[in-house]
Amino acid sequence: MNFFKGVASNVTLLVPISAMLAVQIFKFIREWWRSGEPSLHVLFSTGGMPSSHSALVTSLATATGIQYGFDSAYFAISSVVALIVMYDARGVRKESGQHARLLNQIVRELMSGRSITDRELKELLGHTTIEVFVGALVGILFTLIFI
Repeated sequence: MNFFKGVASNVTLLVPISAMLAVQIFKFIREWWRSGEPSLHVLFSTGGMPSSHSALVTSLATATGIQYGFDSAYFAISSVVALIVMYDARGVRKESGQHARLLNQIVRELMSGRSITDRELKELLGHTTIEVFVGALVGILFTLIFI
């Protein structure tokens, strides 16, 4: 029982998760408003404005700094992890999405309308620099408001 009580009272964990969920819900509502139809897929998809991954990790780093000090090893570790996640979201995952887009185009052109498979590769995997930056800003501000 102490485990659940500990998790339920851990603001350094709960605030970042809440920041990530808030961003995903924002993207869901924005897409619903744009398209006129709700899509639960948006709640669980990657990519888009802002980056929920960036919001999560910058919120974690901010919460860790507030809780343990900005000169602590905990803050250093969470900041390094945040930088890796944001770099990956902007770099590797963005490139993977561009590769998927090109492969989908090649398959469509080579097959002249006949499909090798019913499923195309997911093209929206990563983020632009601004999506990562806004997500990071949201994570920091969210944490400063709620801690």
